[in-house]
Amino acid sequence: MQVVVFVKATPESEAGEMPGTELLTAMGNYNEELVKAGIMLAGEGLHPSSKGARIKFSGKKRTVVDGPFTEAKELVAGFWIWQVKSMDEAIEWAKRCPNPMEGESVLEIRPVLEASDFGEAYTPELQAQEERLRGKLP
Repeated sequence: MQVVVFVKATPESEAGEMPGTELLTAMGNYNEELVKAGIMLAGEGLHPSSKGARIKFSGKKRTVVDGPFTEAKELVAGFWIWQVKSMDEAIEWAKRCPNPMEGESVLEIRPVLEASDFGEAYTPELQAQEERLRGKLP
């Protein structure tokens, strides 16, 4: 199963404060462990929400809202995509993570939806279309 592990933002990450060498080294070593174990598929840090935008949908109307966004605890500062056997395995790997922020921080783990999760609405034609598209991704 695939999971996305979100590194939740903090007031410091939203202020654009970058981690120091010690934390970057610890996270680099942790990422190396994840790669060697065949767990990590992707992972990146994100700029603060002040450099982002949101698109709000209301029927056919689209509204662009520029960052920054309030409530840092609801925002994401980075992510990983992992391939694991179970949520328990993902949790065990997450518990081994160095604290990703200088102070308190939170990791959130969410399973990625699989074809079977969509039920009958995900027709064989839609599945074939997705397979074609995945074959064209870098």
